Amino acid sequence: MNKPPKRTPSLPSKADILAFIAAQKGKVGTREIARAFGLKNAMRAELKRILRELGDDGAVEKKRHKLHHPGTLASTVLADVTARDRDGDVIATPDEWDEVAHGPAPKIRIHQPRKMKPGEAAGIGDRVLLRIEEIEEDDGIRHSGHVIKIIDRPKQRIVGVFRKNANGGGRIESVDKKMLGKEIAIPTGATNDAEDGDLVAVETSRAPRLGLPTGRIVERLGSLASEKAISLIAIHAHQIPDVFRRETIVEAEAAKPATLSGREDWRKLPLITIDPPDAKDHDDAVHAEADTSGSNDGGFILTVAIADVAHYVTPGSALDREALVRGNSVYFPDRVVPMLPERISNDLCSLRPLEDRAALAVRMVIGQDGRKRSHTFHRIMMKSAAKLSYQQTQAAIDGRPDDTTGPLMATVLKPLYAAYDALKRAREERQPLDLDIPERKILLKPDGTVDRVIVPERQDANKLIEEFMILANVAAAETLEKARMPLIYRVHDEPSIEKLNSLREFLASLTIPLAKAGALRPEAFNRILAQVKGHDREQLVNEVVLRSQAQAEYAAENYGHFGLNLRRYAHFTSPIRRYADLIVHRGLIRALKLGSDGLPESADFKELAEIGAEISATERRAMVAERETKDRLIAHFLADRIGATFEGRISGVTASGLFVKLNETGADGYIPARTIGDEYFRYEESQRAMIGNRSGTTYRLGDAATVKLVEAAPVAGALRFEILSEGSKGSGGGGRRFPNSQRRPKNIGSRKGGKHRNKNKQRKS
Repeated sequence: MNKPPKRTPSLPSKADILAFIAAQKGKVGTREIARAFGLKNAMRAELKRILRELGDDGAVEKKRHKLHHPGTLASTVLADVTARDRDGDVIATPDEWDEVAHGPAPKIRIHQPRKMKPGEAAGIGDRVLLRIEEIEEDDGIRHSGHVIKIIDRPKQRIVGVFRKNANGGGRIESVDKKMLGKEIAIPTGATNDAEDGDLVAVETSRAPRLGLPTGRIVERLGSLASEKAISLIAIHAHQIPDVFRRETIVEAEAAKPATLSGREDWRKLPLITIDPPDAKDHDDAVHAEADTSGSNDGGFILTVAIADVAHYVTPGSALDREALVRGNSVYFPDRVVPMLPERISNDLCSLRPLEDRAALAVRMVIGQDGRKRSHTFHRIMMKSAAKLSYQQTQAAIDGRPDDTTGPLMATVLKPLYAAYDALKRAREERQPLDLDIPERKILLKPDGTVDRVIVPERQDANKLIEEFMILANVAAAETLEKARMPLIYRVHDEPSIEKLNSLREFLASLTIPLAKAGALRPEAFNRILAQVKGHDREQLVNEVVLRSQAQAEYAAENYGHFGLNLRRYAHFTSPIRRYADLIVHRGLIRALKLGSDGLPESADFKELAEIGAEISATERRAMVAERETKDRLIAHFLADRIGATFEGRISGVTASGLFVKLNETGADGYIPARTIGDEYFRYEESQRAMIGNRSGTTYRLGDAATVKLVEAAPVAGALRFEILSEGSKGSGGGGRRFPNSQRRPKNIGSRKGGKHRNKNKQRKS
């Protein structure tokens, strides 16, 4: 039987080609069309001719070797990230788009990947390569983009306040102290419709040889007229995510309260929460009772129960992904940027009194000496007996109970304090670093401005909770280590050699020795702190010792906690506000077989090491943002007191000038070296001092100082002072002389108290 002749494929019509391109979601090029229609090599040249004709007719467009219909997006697009929508998603527009022919460029909502590290997310001003998918239209957006690669980030993105001028352009007042006095011009047409006083993000261009550097406003961030404008500056300056993604909110709102299934019923145990009076979430509860077992005379059984966040925030969920990106909650005087939505943090995981709540609890047996003898972890259902503040608790113990604390005195509060007395004995024996740094708190008026600055008293109620939490954190680390479970430790390295040498030189100037040899322990610093207790320089020495310490961080590798003088330590007690604690909870659930929502089997040392690095970075970001916000609030508070006199202490000495911390508010301000006295002042690093070259007058770290406020820059949080008090007198000449080539030039100009020298003269340390 004869075989039928092979059918020679024919060239597709232009209509067939257009229909094929329209139906494809992936890459479409000459090769894909030829393969689809079975065209051999000899016919591909003719196909290319047809495609050229279609292009000349405007029926198809070709970008990066890919074909698509004009007026539609190709499967892969180079785009610019230009905005955020109301849900916090970043929006991009295609880099190449003919608005004349096809109308406004389509918006692309950028999809959030399942695992994303800080710095990997596309941000405003970035240029990105996207894989495009069509989606059901939402707010006029029909395309979703998956980031293939971030091609370029803005050369320099500055956050500042826009000051509009008459011609439609304006200038930028930077929020960065380092850029004080350095303006950026915004030409007409580059304002992005910003109004005067708006907080904006600016992309700068290279500075010209003459004139101000210029930039264009790429994002309007908010108005400084709002009540919470000050924290808004820090949020955007440090790119802290402050709007939860829609999918995260949906998941949080859909969460149901945990049930008793798989849990021990501890609802009759009178656990209580003790927090600051303005706390909104209460994630830890405590209980103590005498150990009546007979084998532990004078001992106690302590219980610390922590909200079971792991039940609601499961690995890989939308809540989990966003919590990892945020890393931690950020606390400003006027607002909190939480790690988790309120439905989780302020509702389901807040241990409200007399309401059933899921928790992970540790039951610890301690001896009369305060040392932990044993511990066990439990997944429980609890019911808090009361919500107390530190002040309320302390007042009750001091003999002033109220209607809430009165009934709890004998059965709950007195056993807690008795157990704390035992823990204090163990702490004194352990000798952790015992720094005394007063923590100032800014109290605000209803309009968001500063009312006053206070230093809350640290009472035994605060320290009691602190010691209970430390012990629970140690128990968590020990349990996970014993189970050989990967975990994230809270670690704190000992001071570096360089910092120790610097501290030793400073202490020597106060005739306080610091040994050079031998293993360094926290108790060595405690002996130094004890020597200055009650003296004028007590606060200074505490701060300098603090500066000499390494920064604590999160790591999968354990190298101990120097400050607490503990060999193993992990954060377990605040999973509502710290991602590290959530990882520890999951590890305990998996290690102790307390449920199916524990740490995934795939989680290993390498993955946890990466997470540790990420959340250490977000923690540092939060600390800087919180500190800068306090500086800005204080600068606003003092801005109308220019010319006023304040008392303070010299808190820093550099070659460029002095830093002074005010006694009343704790505000830090700067005194340029060129404004000190009427002679040349040189910086002596070993003495932490500025010394007058002619008179030997000395301004030294820790000296009391009377200063006048000369300038306040609230947006940057910067204060500039003039020193009014006289420095201590030294011997005439004050030390080495400069050679002729470095002699101070003749004074020019005049001012109160003497004549200016050349302001541009450089100092040598």
